[in-house]
Amino acid sequence: MNTYKLTLLALLAALAVVGRSLFTFLPNVQPVTSLVIICGVLLGPVAAAFLGLLTTFLSNMLLGMGIWTIWQVIAWVLIGIMSGLLGKCFKNFSVYGMVMFSVFSGYLYGFIISLTTYSIAGKFWPYYVAGLPFDTYHAIGNAVFIIFLYPIISHFFNKYANNHFYLQNTG
Repeated sequence: MNTYKLTLLALLAALAVVGRSLFTFLPNVQPVTSLVIICGVLLGPVAAAFLGLLTTFLSNMLLGMGIWTIWQVIAWVLIGIMSGLLGKCFKNFSVYGMVMFSVFSGYLYGFIISLTTYSIAGKFWPYYVAGLPFDTYHAIGNAVFIIFLYPIISHFFNKYANNHFYLQNTG
């Protein structure tokens, strides 16, 4: 991984941590999943998995660590890998496709997080069904964040990449 990608990952991680902290007043609405998806589509599965891992630990240092941290890492890394593979398979992955994937990811994240309760208490389905409204908030929040953040982030990534690579090739 080069310095360029590390810098982008640091910026995305900072944005994700700040965004997660700012939206704590809304249950399950935070930009982390959307940023992991955007990172996967633009930078690939390894970068997105790294972003999911980094964001989980940094944001949980502010919001609190617990057994759920492991499951958050698993969920965001899995979503990052899946989005990175989608970005590699479909070079022109549309915003609408990303919105649909982000809604799916909101429910997938909730399913994986519900495994925390199963690993501790042995009860899965009651906890999962009770959490479906919160998973819906997460899914809707993901769609809104993708709609707003993807055009902006992709514009700046493309603009920086074009300038960066143009200067390398002419110098």
